[in-house]
Amino acid sequence: MDLQLDGKTALVTGATAGIGLDIARTLATEGARVVITGRDRAKLDGAIYAIKIAGGLNISGVLADAASAEGAAIIASAEPLVDILVNNLGIYESKAFGDITDSDWSHLFDVNVMSGVRLSRSYLPGMLERNWGRIIFISSESGLAIPHDMIHYATTKTAQLAVSRGLAQMTRGTNVTVNSVLPGPTRSEGIEAFLRSQASDPSAPIKQIEAEFFATARSASILQRMVEAEEVANVVAFLASPRSSATNGAALRAEGGLVNTIA
Repeated sequence: MDLQLDGKTALVTGATAGIGLDIARTLATEGARVVITGRDRAKLDGAIYAIKIAGGLNISGVLADAASAEGAAIIASAEPLVDILVNNLGIYESKAFGDITDSDWSHLFDVNVMSGVRLSRSYLPGMLERNWGRIIFISSESGLAIPHDMIHYATTKTAQLAVSRGLAQMTRGTNVTVNSVLPGPTRSEGIEAFLRSQASDPSAPIKQIEAEFFATARSASILQRMVEAEEVANVVAFLASPRSSATNGAALRAEGGLVNTIA
């Protein structure tokens, strides 16, 4: 299927690794002009190179921290007009509720929520004026199925769903859409360290640790495996395209059936 992304400009935050990198790669190989953001020049250049050798030739980067007001301003100044905004930047950690400090809460909200809020505030007016645009928040199944050891992270992911739905209400009667995607546990940079931190035997082979994780911590998963970043990227690419014109204000799941509800 032709996703009709030729001539569209997409901005993907937090795209130097993991889900963001695969989203950027997929959009670029589908014909979009893609701009990625990152805080580390070497990682940013490495991601651009990886996307180019995959066939996404129209790719560039902005060196800025999208989690800060200053960084968001740099990004908006460097790329004042975008057709597609993918608010992917996010961090997570496992921590007992009593050990989560005020600073932890603030930091996760700045990175996971405010980065998307600031950039959406910059780009939504232009999309509405041009009567076309896509804003996509990369949330998480944790926003619906709250893990007891990641309550602060889960709260930021629930907040993203609220922001996304609220912004969608502002697009009534236009060709602009705002949606969320909810990945489940996804194979990406850093996930092995996280899985080992949850394992009964951190020194065990990673396949054994993965199996234990899904048998215990995420037993509701139907897939019973890690989601691949490419699988999430495919959902995002559809939402970013003109083909998804009837999907607005939605929260689309790519979490392997972990959330045990039908609505």
